[in-house]
Amino acid sequence: MTTTTDTTLLETLHALAVKGLASDSVLSAMTGLDEEALSAVVTTALDDGLVLRREGRVSGTLITPKGRERLAELRAAHPLSASEREAMDAAYEAFLPINGEFKRVCAAWQMKDDTTPNDHSDTTYDAAVISDLDRVHDQIVGVLTTAASDVARLARYDDRLARALERVHGGDTAAFARPMYDSYHDIWMELHQDLLTTTGRERGADDEG
Repeated sequence: MTTTTDTTLLETLHALAVKGLASDSVLSAMTGLDEEALSAVVTTALDDGLVLRREGRVSGTLITPKGRERLAELRAAHPLSASEREAMDAAYEAFLPINGEFKRVCAAWQMKDDTTPNDHSDTTYDAAVISDLDRVHDQIVGVLTTAASDVARLARYDDRLARALERVHGGDTAAFARPMYDSYHDIWMELHQDLLTTTGRERGADDEG
């Protein structure tokens, strides 16, 4: 079998397990790999049957069942240290109440009330919801900053969420919650899944906010 650096492959397969179908740009942002390095690891993983490529209108890379098996092997070979485990557990527990608030803010962004969709024509209303998102963002940044001192990849969520928030403030309303758009909501869901996956938890009632 063709080999690649275990840690790089672990990061890549972990990102794909968290994300599902990932475009090259999103996978690069999730792993911190530049275009050349990402191409090398994906090409090797393709050759080894660990991932597959989907082309067309929605293109990207997917992890295969064999890739999930390899990911499990890599996780077993490179387990979290005690401090990393403690940091991830603490981040997950801190995330839950913020997640509940984020869900409420997302609901307000999508619906002005029970029967009125938000068409984003009311700039005053949108500005108020974005202000609420700013407060949620400040809370999650605190969680990520603390945890990233032990688990470095969490800092990448901080950076990506900040960029998505900048797009929202710049007038890109889709950057708030549009699926498959690297929106704030997309990245938030990845973070949630990462916390669940890394701590070995199953999604439960507490995760629904």
